[in-house]
Amino acid sequence: MPSPNTRLLVVDDEPLVCKNMSIIFTALGYATRTALDGFLALAVIREEIPDIILSDLNMPGMSGFELLSIVRRRFPSIRVVAMSGAFAGTTVPPGVAADAFYQKGSHRPHVLLGAVEAMALREKSQAVRFSQRPDAPIWIPTNGHDPSGEPYVMISCPECLRAFPQVLDKKTARTCNTKCAHCSNPIQYAIIHSMNTVPSAAQQ
Repeated sequence: MPSPNTRLLVVDDEPLVCKNMSIIFTALGYATRTALDGFLALAVIREEIPDIILSDLNMPGMSGFELLSIVRRRFPSIRVVAMSGAFAGTTVPPGVAADAFYQKGSHRPHVLLGAVEAMALREKSQAVRFSQRPDAPIWIPTNGHDPSGEPYVMISCPECLRAFPQVLDKKTARTCNTKCAHCSNPIQYAIIHSMNTVPSAAQQ
């Protein structure tokens, strides 16, 4: 039996899968939470880092491939089981950042339960909750003007790693706050203003 403090996160875009797995693993003693896509999973992880993640690979929005890549990069201590009906066997598919693989629809739930139990019995990771101390701002240069003439910058979200344009207000302070256009992660950024060039007409 796992420690009652073993935290498990199930990520699947099928609500019934999340519900059934939550019932099963909660009954087995895991502190289980669920998320219906990769973006919601990142929000759940921000609240409390799980010990184990079970994630489907094929999901709309942010796929499991993307989610697990981010998890492996930012939280390497989290143990991961990738799940999909698109691959057969128990071998982790190439390019998938996971420790184990479960073939959905294989009617072999004992394989999944065994993989999770083996992970739970390992020494618990030293993962900690996200610090409440605000991070240093991201420093980014101005990118010029968009087709309508508005000044903008391109921001890369440190949480989901996706980029999005941010139009700048003329009265914008040097340090600004926004939210990622993809995952809504709060972002603080600071502007590096480019040197103003002298108009060619003034040089004549």
